[in-house]
Amino acid sequence: MNLRACLCRTARWAWCALALPALAHAAPLPRAELVALCAEAEDQAHCGRLVEARQLRALSRIVERNGDELRVLLSPFGLSVFHDTVNVNGARTYAVWDYLENQETLVLFTTVGDRTAFLLVQRHTGEEYRVPSEPVMAPDDRRFATADFCARECDNEVAVWRIDRDHVRKEAAWTPPAAWSDVSVMWRGPDAIALEYSLPGETRPRTLERRLDDASWQKVRPK
Repeated sequence: MNLRACLCRTARWAWCALALPALAHAAPLPRAELVALCAEAEDQAHCGRLVEARQLRALSRIVERNGDELRVLLSPFGLSVFHDTVNVNGARTYAVWDYLENQETLVLFTTVGDRTAFLLVQRHTGEEYRVPSEPVMAPDDRRFATADFCARECDNEVAVWRIDRDHVRKEAAWTPPAAWSDVSVMWRGPDAIALEYSLPGETRPRTLERRLDDASWQKVRPK
């Protein structure tokens, strides 16, 4: 196939992309850059679109935005299509957030009304996995952590997930003994995480380190 003749913004886009090298590079935006980028966003969905516009520069060979439609090229062939919609329950939106290259997994930021989540789209299988917060990858790229804390309709837990290019599953979860807010996760090597969090009535955040082999983690049985 003549690559110069490919019309990648037509119905032939998916087949054209198959002829291109399967390389895509993106990284999560640093916190300071994310704050600056979304400082004047109208809402969370608008923030997602601003992040997407930045990330699409590196991911144009595997994902395409066309108005309210987001098209993800699967591997080795196929498409997953996501539509932004508006109904009586509010707007449902999708935006490209990150790409986990080693796992061939696209991370989408989603909104339903005023609620947000993240959707992992595995290009190798087409499987989709919803997680409550941005996945923070471990140094070995085999696990990620999420922190799901809010006043209502949250699990109020830290969770560790196993990921490969064919599957995602929750491995373990831990719930703190007190109400936490503003929780962030950082990895301290492949077997430990550090948590920064706030407690009611306190002005300074606290930190806590937890090893994955700590007995207080609640193991999650594979389904």
